Amino acid sequence: MISREGLVPVVASGLAGVLVVHYVGFAASLVVWLIFLVLVLFFRDPERDIPAAPLAVVSPADGRVASVGPQHDPYLERQSVLVTLEMNPYGIFTTRSPVEGKVLEPPNMPAGDAAPHGIWIQTDEADDIVMVMNRGRVHNSPRCYVGFGERVGQGQRCGFIHLGARIDLYLPETSRTEVAPGNHVSGGSDVIARLVHERT
Repeated sequence: MISREGLVPVVASGLAGVLVVHYVGFAASLVVWLIFLVLVLFFRDPERDIPAAPLAVVSPADGRVASVGPQHDPYLERQSVLVTLEMNPYGIFTTRSPVEGKVLEPPNMPAGDAAPHGIWIQTDEADDIVMVMNRGRVHNSPRCYVGFGERVGQGQRCGFIHLGARIDLYLPETSRTEVAPGNHVSGGSDVIARLVHERT
């Protein structure tokens, strides 16, 4: 229920509260317990029900759909469908893999301290999805829990962005989107698109 980014501060504040109660008294510990509660709320990371749909693309984060539409994918140099999400600054900051597949490095990923963090996920059916995690509201860098060459499961926790940020999801241009601008979605559980394969 707590993200890995929050384990140390949450445990430390909880232990501090116990020690203050033991050595000073409950009244003196109220401020410490308030800090503990704030940290628990800030780093909360509830479990999600991952849909049993192999060709579904689940939302990579909690937030609001900002835009949906055709767009050139500059990372793989192709035509794509771009779904942009704005994460809630008071919500869950964990990011999740939209599909199951192998994590690859986008060939045209920009470099530099201000560059966003992007991963290319290729499914077993050879569908290519690029998830770009932009810097947070205080210009903080996203954290990524997976490395290039690893496999991720659909809805698996794969990163964290303090205070949330914008996430750009580039999908194959044949994908069928199931969300519209203004929709609110939950990471890992809400389906935002489906991958369409032509029947032979």
